[in-house]
Amino acid sequence: MTSPEAVRPVTSMPETTLREMTWRDIPSLTDLEPLLFADDAWSEQTWWAELAGRPRRSYVVGERSGTVVGYAGIDCGGEVADVMTIAVATCARGQGLGSALMRWLVAQARRAGTEYLMLEVRADNALAHRLYSTAGFSQLAVRRKYYQPGDVDALIMRMSLRDLTDDTTEDVTI
Repeated sequence: MTSPEAVRPVTSMPETTLREMTWRDIPSLTDLEPLLFADDAWSEQTWWAELAGRPRRSYVVGERSGTVVGYAGIDCGGEVADVMTIAVATCARGQGLGSALMRWLVAQARRAGTEYLMLEVRADNALAHRLYSTAGFSQLAVRRKYYQPGDVDALIMRMSLRDLTDDTTEDVTI
């Protein structure tokens, strides 16, 4: 699997680059997580465990002027890959970084030879629903009251990678 070591500018954000996540990013990630996910935030220990899951798990960060403003991760195991996380800092939203991170996830899944990309998302996260629907995900199932506290449902979504053309991930060839 090709790693995202080459730094490549994101088209609509000239100062933002995607690069492979490293252990040095963990402090930034643990600072961002509670701001973006509140009760669902990953801990420092979770990030260490995720990075230890390589090569099956791959992570990328979006960085602007030395600051992490987004990140995404995927678990590729067999014919199905799972989106582990995708997030964009509030200051970087609406500028195309979420779409760039999603294209990176799709490219990683395709490189791994998977047929489907799966994810789960809070039912009350309208921004994420729009990103996933635009990318080509469709809803498969609902896990009732999955997210706690608050009894928020989780939507299980899937994208078929079989029908994608090669130009789908052209912008994030790493």
